[in-house]
Amino acid sequence: MRNSTPIILFPLLCFLSSTTSILCEPNTLVCNEKEKHALLRFKQALYDPGNRLSSWSVNQDCCRWEAVRCNNVTGRVVKLHLGNPYDTNDYEFYSKFKLSGKISPALLELEFLSYLNLSWNDFGGSPIPSFLGSMGSLRYLDLSFAEFRGLVPHQLGNLSTLRYLDLGYNRRLYIENLGMNWVDLHREVHWLESVSMLPSLSELHLSGCELDSNMTSSLGYANFTSLTFLDLSVNNFNQEIPNWLFKFSSLVSLSLFDNQFKGQISESLGQLKYLKYLDVSTSIGNLSSLRYLRLYENPLINGTLPLSMGQLKYLEYLNVSFDSFHGPIPTSIGNLSSLRYLSLYENPLINGTLPMSLGQLKYLEYLVVFFNSFHGPIPTFIGNLSSLRYLLLSENPLINGTLPMSLGLLSNLENLEVGWTFLTGTISEVHFTALSKLKVLSISGTSLSFHVNSSWTPPFQLEYLDADSCKMGPKFPAWLQTQKSLFYLDFSRSGIVDTAPNWFWKFASYIQEIHLSNNQISGDLSQVVLNNTIIDLSSNCFSGRLPRLSPNVGVLNIANNSFSGQITLFMCQKMNGRRELSDCRMHWPSLSHVSLGSNNLSGKIPDSMVSLVGLKALSLQNNSFYGEIPSSPENCKVLGLINPSDNKFSGIIPRWIFERTTLIIIHLRSNKFTGKIPPQICQLSSLIVLDLVDNSLSGSIPKCLNNISAMGAGPIRGIGYDALEVDNDYYYEFYMESLVLDIKGRESNLFGLRFLNLSRNDLMGRIPEKIGVMALLESLDLSRNHLSGEIPHSMSNLTFLDDLDLFDPLSFFGNPELCGAPLTKNCTKDEETLGPIAVEENREFSEISWFYIGMGSGFIAGAWRHAYFQFLYDMRDWAYVAIAIKLKWFHQKLRRYHVGKEKTYDYPSMKIFKSYADMFSKSIASNSYFQIRFRMISKGVYHTRMFQQLQWHGQRALYIQRGSINFALQ
Repeated sequence: MRNSTPIILFPLLCFLSSTTSILCEPNTLVCNEKEKHALLRFKQALYDPGNRLSSWSVNQDCCRWEAVRCNNVTGRVVKLHLGNPYDTNDYEFYSKFKLSGKISPALLELEFLSYLNLSWNDFGGSPIPSFLGSMGSLRYLDLSFAEFRGLVPHQLGNLSTLRYLDLGYNRRLYIENLGMNWVDLHREVHWLESVSMLPSLSELHLSGCELDSNMTSSLGYANFTSLTFLDLSVNNFNQEIPNWLFKFSSLVSLSLFDNQFKGQISESLGQLKYLKYLDVSTSIGNLSSLRYLRLYENPLINGTLPLSMGQLKYLEYLNVSFDSFHGPIPTSIGNLSSLRYLSLYENPLINGTLPMSLGQLKYLEYLVVFFNSFHGPIPTFIGNLSSLRYLLLSENPLINGTLPMSLGLLSNLENLEVGWTFLTGTISEVHFTALSKLKVLSISGTSLSFHVNSSWTPPFQLEYLDADSCKMGPKFPAWLQTQKSLFYLDFSRSGIVDTAPNWFWKFASYIQEIHLSNNQISGDLSQVVLNNTIIDLSSNCFSGRLPRLSPNVGVLNIANNSFSGQITLFMCQKMNGRRELSDCRMHWPSLSHVSLGSNNLSGKIPDSMVSLVGLKALSLQNNSFYGEIPSSPENCKVLGLINPSDNKFSGIIPRWIFERTTLIIIHLRSNKFTGKIPPQICQLSSLIVLDLVDNSLSGSIPKCLNNISAMGAGPIRGIGYDALEVDNDYYYEFYMESLVLDIKGRESNLFGLRFLNLSRNDLMGRIPEKIGVMALLESLDLSRNHLSGEIPHSMSNLTFLDDLDLFDPLSFFGNPELCGAPLTKNCTKDEETLGPIAVEENREFSEISWFYIGMGSGFIAGAWRHAYFQFLYDMRDWAYVAIAIKLKWFHQKLRRYHVGKEKTYDYPSMKIFKSYADMFSKSIASNSYFQIRFRMISKGVYHTRMFQQLQWHGQRALYIQRGSINFALQ
């Protein structure tokens, strides 16, 4: 009998064994009539000289036919084994029993056919039928030795469930496109050996196949004389780009993005004279026909962009985003006369000025240099780029100077983003002279000022306008009403001191997101209907009763205004203004975030407010609300933050607050709550902040407090949890809630830190012995209570604790019965037998020493961090607070290394680290952060990635202005 080797082999993966168990034996079932007649039509199109299909009769059950197998439950045909039982070694029998003729499309009616074998037959040089690619249930297809000719139909790539394919020894069969994207091939060893035998193969798609460097080495021996497209993206390579790639001289497109390739681009890259799309990086000089090269998202690819890249005269698309290149853009880039797309996005160490030679790229449409370290002004030659559609320069904090007037010449410009740079000066009508196609304008985080005529009519229709921190006032911009296509508007911190004009609220009702916070905009909103998905009017001068809401509103922030009146009607009036008390929460199914803090509101909280189905955050702080918080909100199941602090609420805190496991922040300070802290609080597995300060709570601290898993989990660098997410299709990925927390009498902005404040209550009893289990607790305040007993030794485990308000003379007042280290009050009664000197020595060693040894690193590092934050508070210039957040993370790693002896990373000593931190602080003050280049050296290791991470976060939109810190968490 025959023995063959398949050309394209995908192992059956136990298909035969798993399928045999469901195949019926003869005389068991009656087959499906529709499928019987389909098989008869299939037989009719074949020539069967050996009568192999003689049993295929209309009078017989097709499940009993030769070579047919059915499912023993459904009776549907699942297998056709029509391979010739003889090969050419028995030529006489082979010739007698081979099938020929045509393959009928009647096979398409066999909807559940998973196995089809037509090997060792003779179909006379006809092409493989393309309709086979529509047989979606096929897992096994063998067409080998069957005299097929011509192009293998690309439709076979649609067989997503196929596990075995054999097209071998069809001598005049050729393949132009073999697609195996997202097929897991990492367990297979020999499949590429078969693929490499296809000299006519022109396209090979292997994206997302779990490949590594060992599996693809056999491609180095392939004779791919016609290969033009090779996609190896989204795999698991951890090496330099292999040399065997460079021998495929016919290659036009090479995709290597989103892998773990490393190393530098060789200067021989300049030999790729036909390259049109570049997304990669390595030595590829022999690929003289290459047009498309994709190498982005390989963060270990580094080095400088090679000068020889300027030889790529036909390059149209260059994208090295999310890599680790450094240094300036080579001036030779101006030689890329065909370049249409250039992206250096998120290569934070690419620096220097934008080279003058960029002005020669007259066909350039996309210039994307977000999150780099360019410095200097935007060159005036930018106006020469007449084809430019997208100019994205944001997050380059050392780009300075004014916005060049030549921008007004870019008649094709659709997207202009220059935010979070140090641009200054004015923007006038001249800047927009020819920008009739402009849709996106982002200038946030700059010092630009809009100066246009009050009657100016812009030539554009914007869809997205982001001007946070730019000066748009003092008058409300009248030209805004001409923009009929806006879905996003941000005029926060824009210096507007004016009454919102009457036209604005009707105009605004069609905008999806509006941000007007931190201005001095005034107006009575009592009759205004808010219709925006997200609206932030906080920190203005709005007054009157609370505005009405449409059902579209998802996020409402009107905190820090002058709204007044009762809150009772707020959630119980429809848009027509009539009260409707019955189940009024149903009118706002999308409302998820409500912030009404710091107004002049009063009254009792209606049940409907805490019963909104989608409510995730409720902030009511600093008003005059009174009464009890409504109980038992059955529908409020996703609440993540509740903040009714600084009001006049009274009574017992409702049990549901301590039973809502989605809660991340409970902020109930400065009210008149009474009763005990219930043990249910220990069920809050997501709790990060618990602030009950300044109430009249009594009883003891629950002993189970150490069970709160979130307070004992890993470090938190920002609140971005599901419970606080905002559902939004556009640019607001998260709506971050910031809290002002009272720590040792000072107000500090803390975000997602481990915070427990029970001070200024009437709590009694002992501090729970196992409180130290919350090893990452960063702020603990139990002062001004009636606690007693010994301070637990387990508190020495709190190595991340920065604030422990128990021990200074003013702080432990109200806890006179506490004793033990680090207090001077000794808990031991039997001191006489040791004598005064021995007692003093024993006290210092047995009590004081354990505490300070355990807590030392936390307090020392914490004290330094507070000094660092104080430095930031005192600054008057722009600075990026993300540096402080990153320094805090490094601190934690350092403390874990020195205290916990973790040796996963080799971090520098505290002294060295502090010196670098001082360098950062000074550079912030001088606005020269990115001019610093330093090395964090430990045992000779150059911590490049640490620096890049620190630099990256230093660029983000977290800034200080005029002594007040405004956070936008990462």
